[in-house]
Amino acid sequence: MYRFANAALNVAGRSTRQVAVRHGSSGASPSFHSKYGTPLLIGGAAFCTTVWAYVLTSTGITWNLSPVGKVQPKPWKE
Repeated sequence: MYRFANAALNVAGRSTRQVAVRHGSSGASPSFHSKYGTPLLIGGAAFCTTVWAYVLTSTGITWNLSPVGKVQPKPWKE
């Protein structure tokens, strides 16, 4: 068990160092998130709101939110 834990920590440490080196060498150029993050977030929220507004108002789905009083046992057949 000790060997497995040691190997897992070694792999995790190695991948962490690789990510740190990769991100450290990017320089002063703006990242994708700082350039496009806010417009993408606003666009995604607008899309989600639009789709849910359509689903709730136009599809005709009956929303049975509570089964209390609606679930009835079937009649017994002999």
